[in-house]
Amino acid sequence: MRSQIIKQTGAGTTAWIPLDPRAQIFSVGMGAVVSGTVNYTIEYTFDAIMDPTYTGIVTAFSHATMAAQTANSAGNFAFPCTAVRINQASGSGSTTLTILQSTGQG
Repeated sequence: MRSQIIKQTGAGTTAWIPLDPRAQIFSVGMGAVVSGTVNYTIEYTFDAIMDPTYTGIVTAFSHATMAAQTANSAGNFAFPCTAVRINQASGSGSTTLTILQSTGQG
């Protein structure tokens, strides 16, 4: 998968960025870069957001090391999940997240 880049300016959340939870070897690296003053959390979900028949509420979980951050940070997922997003709780600056998932070729 080529890298995905998303950005949130001001308080709010980005759209969910889908990942491939069926990859043979699931691994995702992420890097968040901030500009200005922000407080953000990287969130993930296990819900089937890409399934057009899914009508439930999406449950978001905070990343273990990328929660309540105010500076640049990096993290990863070594377990399958279906999507990731930025939740910027406060600040007038921006958070830019680069996401890279391995192709899973074993």
